[in-house]
Amino acid sequence: MTSGLDQAAPRAPRRIVQSGDAPLLAVRNLQKFFPVKKGVLRRTVAHVRAVDDVSFEIRPGETLGLVGESGCGKTTVGRSILRLIEPTGGHVRFEGEDVVAARGEKLRQMRRRMQIIFQDPYASLNPRMSVSDIIGEGLRVHKLVSSRQELEDRVRELLLKVKLDPVYVNRYPHEFSGGQRQRIGVARALSLSPKFIVCDEAVSALDVSIQAQVINLLMDLRDEMGLSYLFVAHDLSVVRHISHRVAVMYLGKIVETATTEELFADPKHPYTKALLSAVPVADPDRRPQRTVLIGDVPSPIAPPPGCPFHTRCPSVMEICRHEKPPLKECGTGHQFTCHLDV
Repeated sequence: MTSGLDQAAPRAPRRIVQSGDAPLLAVRNLQKFFPVKKGVLRRTVAHVRAVDDVSFEIRPGETLGLVGESGCGKTTVGRSILRLIEPTGGHVRFEGEDVVAARGEKLRQMRRRMQIIFQDPYASLNPRMSVSDIIGEGLRVHKLVSSRQELEDRVRELLLKVKLDPVYVNRYPHEFSGGQRQRIGVARALSLSPKFIVCDEAVSALDVSIQAQVINLLMDLRDEMGLSYLFVAHDLSVVRHISHRVAVMYLGKIVETATTEELFADPKHPYTKALLSAVPVADPDRRPQRTVLIGDVPSPIAPPPGCPFHTRCPSVMEICRHEKPPLKECGTGHQFTCHLDV
């Protein structure tokens, strides 16, 4: 089954993000370990290393696609950045401010500028709240409206922005389709006028016929409002459509980062090559040779020594089994971790 993006209307070129722009978000050596407890006393016997030493930057107006297999830590990265779950270690700076160290009112104000669009449009909306209450909740909590009429006007404005009819303002989530519910989730994220949004598999639960509409909506909003996205996804065709740069994760680590065009044209890491070889291509003559990975992803409780990918890598060498691969750079901003000379 092909992506709905294959039938999307042609888009104008993405806004060019200047490499000299100061980062809006800077993540350094981010870690998130979940304790494994056993016994009557619930003692910690091990840790799930969900995110282990992840670093990247996102500039104003830029979309960074974060891709990888299920369970590699993509969602945990996004939620750790927003402090929806507390990171174990590392640093996150947003507009120059330390997110990890922020407390109380400072964190509350910082969260106004950082929002999230959740994966499941059916589970992320409270079924007991109307559309007006769902979208307007943040406006009330942060006291950004002074009257009920101002709140309703703002909610109607947001519904128009995500291309929903304002007459829906008093309806409830069960009265909408999945695509409409996700648009409500987008409107909720926009209600506080954020600068950065984590899109956590924002279109993966939607029919392919609806995916292109929501993706193009997100791109329009990004260009109109100057938003930056961390776009978490596993569908590479969607990531290619929306992202300026792409970071590839495997077993809690980022193994390659490059511009979208360069990553798809000239991937360096064997894992990235395997992912791209699995992307459906309409023209059989342009279809790359499929790389089939053998075995399962190792447990994040006990990751393998050396390169985390060596247990499945088709190009594994002896050094990969006991030494961590160095970070290499080829071209501007194209980085990967591998022992191979590529």
